[in-house]
Amino acid sequence: QVQLVESGGGLVQPGGSLRLSCTASGRIFSINVMGWYRQAPGKQRELVARITSGGTTDVVDSVNGRFTISRNNARDTVFPQMNSLKPEDTAVYYCNAEYGPRALDAWGQGTLVTVSS
Repeated sequence: QVQLVESGGGLVQPGGSLRLSCTASGRIFSINVMGWYRQAPGKQRELVARITSGGTTDVVDSVNGRFTISRNNARDTVFPQMNSLKPEDTAVYYCNAEYGPRALDAWGQGTLVTVSS
């Protein structure tokens, strides 16, 4: 199994930046993709950004040019860097890991990001 622990949420003003982190433990060698999703009040959870085991990154159009995702050398921690934040980025952000040959999912507990003046 894979366990995920997130950190870095909080309150930020519009136009500001925030860096989240997610550290995986357990069978980290079996992780295929790590990513971040978000869920705003009254909306469905949506993918924000992800990075594959090979290092390929992908961000969705709504955050392209503002958000990036990277990881450490040990490949157990991913860092979404969020710049030029907007009020519509307010949401609970969840870390996700897809692992193993059956593509099982692990989820973090979620961290709240509030963009407001």
